[in-house]
Amino acid sequence: MVDIPLMATYWTVAGPVEIHGGREWSLFSWRDRCAEVAGGGFQGIGLWHADVAHQLETTTLAEMKRIFDDAGLESLEVEFLWEFFVPRGQPAREDSDRLRRQLFETAAAFDAHHIKVGNIPETPCELDRVIEEYAALCDDAAQHTEARIAYEIIPFDPNVNTLEDGIKLVTEAGRSNGGLAIDSWHMGKLHIPPEDLKRIPGEYLAWVELSDGPVEYMDDPLDEVINHRRLPGEGEFDIPGYIESCRAIGYEGPWGVEVLSAELRSLPLEEAVKRAYQTTAAQFGAGVTNP
Repeated sequence: MVDIPLMATYWTVAGPVEIHGGREWSLFSWRDRCAEVAGGGFQGIGLWHADVAHQLETTTLAEMKRIFDDAGLESLEVEFLWEFFVPRGQPAREDSDRLRRQLFETAAAFDAHHIKVGNIPETPCELDRVIEEYAALCDDAAQHTEARIAYEIIPFDPNVNTLEDGIKLVTEAGRSNGGLAIDSWHMGKLHIPPEDLKRIPGEYLAWVELSDGPVEYMDDPLDEVINHRRLPGEGEFDIPGYIESCRAIGYEGPWGVEVLSAELRSLPLEEAVKRAYQTTAAQFGAGVTNP
């Protein structure tokens, strides 16, 4: 195995879960996930908030961290926070604030690399308000954890769905623990070429995820985004190009592998881990020099 700091994100190794519409917690034990991911060459793993809540019914964050450490893993992603910009007093904001506390506690327990945030529910909001609340979120997070607060640009976010808006968000917020989460899937679907990523100020690129697919959407875009992504190198996106551009502005990893695929989720955990690692690691040999 080559020494590339790859992280298996939650959905890549969660197995047969029901994304955004049912049981989101994994049937694979945390111990098995950590062991398989580490044995397969990955240096990190991801946790989704619903899976954390499910595990905490029978264990503690301290015990989860011990299992993580015993497996030899180094990096953790914690996700996902949304609607942090909704006005206080609204039920959506109350739910978001409860989730915020859980994510902060999880990140602190693991010394997580980052907490991923964004707008999966597609809740509209003026960009200036999003920026103000994002800055406040970063300040709040800094009181609890050293994890970066990585805002993900996604096509379905009515507030931040261009590279320009993403850069404006993080630079005007101006928080050292803030930054963008860049996913090659979303960049490809937004027709943002790799070269454009060099416009991101290096200090504000907090996290990079890799997955592949066709440039044009399938008939059902939502079904595609949660069930039909492809492993890096198995689609039409310029994965080596995205890697190269991120490295050009100073990104040093880790690199996430986020492949939301019903086919991948149907595989035995060992096989899913093996395929995810091998296909992704191969992208770093296609003209990209790893340090």
